[in-house]
Amino acid sequence: MTTGLKQKLDYDDYARIPPDRNRWEILEGDLHVTPAPSPLHQRVSKRLQRQLEGYFETRGLGEVFNAPIDLILTPHDVVQPDLVVVTDPNRLSTRGIEGTAALVVEVLSPSTLDHDRTTKARRYAALGIPHYWLVDPAGSCIECYRAEAGGYRLVVEGHGESSLAHPDWPGLTLALADLWR
Repeated sequence: MTTGLKQKLDYDDYARIPPDRNRWEILEGDLHVTPAPSPLHQRVSKRLQRQLEGYFETRGLGEVFNAPIDLILTPHDVVQPDLVVVTDPNRLSTRGIEGTAALVVEVLSPSTLDHDRTTKARRYAALGIPHYWLVDPAGSCIECYRAEAGGYRLVVEGHGESSLAHPDWPGLTLALADLWR
């Protein structure tokens, strides 16, 4: 029997990481860490969460979760998105959210910008996340992507103090000015 280092980390390895102020994730078995988010990041995330709850939860369409919560996509892909909308209650377990979610939202920070736009977007698309949003507090912008042909296509974006109506969820209109104030 040969022993050695694991080539790919899995959920059991992830669950043994001691708690600290960092956000730990595993993508394709590789460990990634980012520092705790800034107050601006948290403020924008919280305000968007309230608007999403007002749409999904009051209509009985799903439930909105905020970080930290584990989104366990595969044994080798465990992430903690800023916001997650779950429309299938069977996805919820004692460990977290297991499998795909209807919507994953990442609020961009200077330290995560490239990772969220490339590595995470590629992996989320490959694993079947149908909707991926990027929220840029510094640029006062939201980009809403839909999975198509193994990747994501921008379907709507909003800037500044405008309103953003999402074409896939009738009646979902976000008041962007409320996010940035």
